[in-house]
Amino acid sequence: MIIDLGERQAYAYTGGKPFDPALPCVAFIHGALHDHSAWTLPARWLAHHGHSVLAVDQPGHMRSTGPVCADVPAIAQWLLQVLDKVGAQQVTLVGHSMGSLIALEAAAQAPGRVQTLVMVGTAYPMVVSPALLEAAEQRPAQGIAMVNSFSISTWASKPGYPGPGFWLHGGNRALMHRVLASNAQTNLFSHDFRLCNEYRGAEDAMPRVKARTHLVLGERDQMTMPKATATLRQGLSAQVHTVAAGHGLMHEDPEDFLRALRAITASAAG
Repeated sequence: MIIDLGERQAYAYTGGKPFDPALPCVAFIHGALHDHSAWTLPARWLAHHGHSVLAVDQPGHMRSTGPVCADVPAIAQWLLQVLDKVGAQQVTLVGHSMGSLIALEAAAQAPGRVQTLVMVGTAYPMVVSPALLEAAEQRPAQGIAMVNSFSISTWASKPGYPGPGFWLHGGNRALMHRVLASNAQTNLFSHDFRLCNEYRGAEDAMPRVKARTHLVLGERDQMTMPKATATLRQGLSAQVHTVAAGHGLMHEDPEDFLRALRAITASAAG
């Protein structure tokens, strides 16, 4: 689905169903150097079970045109413009990693619109090591290999979408390279990880959030470790759900992740 924002165009995957603003809306926001495809399984399930779905590509990423946004709050403003354009009045926001910070900011900027906030594989502050930032800028292929090795907690996990020949490590690495190549003007690897590292707005944002908040965390996450969520848990009175996986929990254990998300959306509907 292409959404015309005037100077920009936004792309959103709608889960295989036409977007219907009359249905409860779930908007998915991907993490650094990823795109909407991170959410294929949960987006399709929700779209076929009574929800409207928007899994967006962020500005300057893949099918959404640039320029990229300067910081996390600016991406949140862009996301709210997308929701305005499609007529989504009451929404659940689900963000992974960098996307979780964007979802937090959007929930703070529009507290009357965001009913439920789901922060997946999150942390605050979301500190990125100087070595990784330097690799992202100077040696992206090496940096992608570093991120990939930390994002998946085992070499022996079952396929993310059950079927022969699907390899989590190779698939995630290929996606990151594809996203990096999608923008010739900006090094998206460096851009995205610097935005994560520089974001310090949660203390100002959390008191403005009115949404019911859930944290969905990978027990073995080495990128955004569960212990780094204490500020978010306390400041948002968040309910915590855990999945036996690493940072890429939606792919490493998609069934348990979907089970958690289904429980969250069901409680929101109730």
